Amino acid sequence: MTKLKLAALEDDKPVRVSFDLPAEVHRELIAYAEVLGRETSKPVSDPVKLIPHMIRRFMATDRGFA
Repeated sequence: MTKLKLAALEDDKPVRVSFDLPAEVHRELIAYAEVLGRETSKPVSDPVKLIPHMIRRFMATDRGFA
C-alpha cells in the first residue's frame, strides 16, 4: 500500500485559491450549474462554488488515489 507524503492537516480554515480556467471549461462549468439547478430545483448562484465539491468528488472516486 502506498503511503502519502502528507500528514494530517493542522488548520481546517478555507484557503482562497486563484487560478485561470480555460474559456471552454468555464462555459462547461456554467452549463453544468444550469443542469444541476434544473435537476435539483435550486439554482446555482455562482458556478465557481461547485469547483471544491467537484474536486472532492473526483478525489473520493479516483481508484488510484484511494
